[in-house]
Amino acid sequence: MLGSNRYGKSGIRLVRVDRSAPRHVLVDLTVDVWLEGEFDDAYVSGDNRAVLRTDTMRGTVFALAGDGPVGELEAFGLRLVGHFIQTVPSASLATVELVAEPWARIEVGGAEHDHAFTLAGGGRHTARVTRLGTDDRVVAGVTDLVVLKTAGSAFEGFFRDGFTTLEDTGERVLATAVSAGWRYRDTAVDWSGAFERARRALVESFATHDDSNSLQHTLYAMGEELLEACPEVEEVRMVMPNRHHLLVDLEPYGKRNDGGVFVATDRPFGVIEGTVVRPGASAAGRAWG
Repeated sequence: MLGSNRYGKSGIRLVRVDRSAPRHVLVDLTVDVWLEGEFDDAYVSGDNRAVLRTDTMRGTVFALAGDGPVGELEAFGLRLVGHFIQTVPSASLATVELVAEPWARIEVGGAEHDHAFTLAGGGRHTARVTRLGTDDRVVAGVTDLVVLKTAGSAFEGFFRDGFTTLEDTGERVLATAVSAGWRYRDTAVDWSGAFERARRALVESFATHDDSNSLQHTLYAMGEELLEACPEVEEVRMVMPNRHHLLVDLEPYGKRNDGGVFVATDRPFGVIEGTVVRPGASAAGRAWG
């Protein structure tokens, strides 16, 4: 018997420039589209009559972008999933995943340029939008949000076994690349405003959590601050790899390391994951993508 299945188009690259005013608006997206539903015959007997071609999915993304400005990431995702559910009879669940490149306006003489941009840091805005029947769900987020602080983080008192060699540290460099996704209660949301509040809460709480006993400890503090800043969010899930900075032994060079010389290692690395859930949040949200 055929088990769970889905199909779609991945890696659709869309750049939309709105030139309707002298100050141009640039949107640079990577879009994935997935459909689930009554497509068993395509797998079991090779009958493709229910299958929308994945090339048509790609064309749909471009066509809806051509109707007018793309606008907010989450709103564009809702337009797309609504279209696929309405036009593909065999589809019961549509999922659209979007990642936006963080272009920022170049400043010239202290003023932002109207049509020149530079690729900024601070992470990529993401969204995962689903429609099941008439029920919409939106999970917004950020990925590759690289943060580092040089104080306020320790790792002590951990479990030890016969193979444990690392010593306790009361002060260390803490660095990570945050991938976070937060689920909204409904779709009546100021998407841009909520995203900025959520991102700011993550960054500021990372910076100010100066009694951190572990990356796990900081993850929970960041989740608490996001839920406090965004009452429209039900839960936030974070994945935080530990970008280790290890003290260098300077004794072979006849010097003493005063705690200021490190080597940054890219692998192996620890990975911390966790979800912070608002009390009373709907159980359906616990399984989001």
